[in-house]
Amino acid sequence: MVSIHRHRVFVGLGNIGKRYEKTRHNMGFLTVDCLAARHGLELKEASRFKGKVAKGVVENVTLHLLEPTTYMNASGQSVEMYLKYFQLPLEALCVVTDDVALPFGDLRLRSGGSSGGHNGLKSVEQHVGTRQYARLRIGIAGEHHGKGALDNYVLEKFSSQEMNELPEILDSAANALEMLLTHDIESVMKEVNTKVKQVSAKRQEKNQDESNNEKSL
Repeated sequence: MVSIHRHRVFVGLGNIGKRYEKTRHNMGFLTVDCLAARHGLELKEASRFKGKVAKGVVENVTLHLLEPTTYMNASGQSVEMYLKYFQLPLEALCVVTDDVALPFGDLRLRSGGSSGGHNGLKSVEQHVGTRQYARLRIGIAGEHHGKGALDNYVLEKFSSQEMNELPEILDSAANALEMLLTHDIESVMKEVNTKVKQVSAKRQEKNQDESNNEKSL
């Protein structure tokens, strides 16, 4: 299929530093890292954009990867600078982020919408001047969600069970981004958002079976 855009910009949101590695709030970073590794791309510091960047050609599309190094609530600065420098349209942009309102591992691809209280998305909206940009949200609500302050929860390390599930989730998220290289967002939304319901149901069934087995021991 002919590529939809000659350029695609995938932005992963997260917080920089060792303290925040493998934390739930860094799902965006982890997904972009996964995609970069697939295609042999290395993200490097670029002070001009206040972020780490990589660029390559995949499926005849120029792929731009960006991870802002401004901390979450100022992520939009980096996105705005990058888009302006390369004169790229908002239609080429897709922001990848965690979402505490979704079950752990669920994916939701949207062509626009509100920030849902997410500080990173708030910042992007502020700097690009609109809510109408694509975003891939990855659920992080799990068994410990709601048992403490939200700020603490999102900045905690993944649980052991979540770590076991993480590689498959990141692969699914990276697959969704790759589809955007060659398909329009409406068709990718239909594929991703429908498929994730089936995967989520299977995951819940598996977790319930494991929980029942533990109780029977």
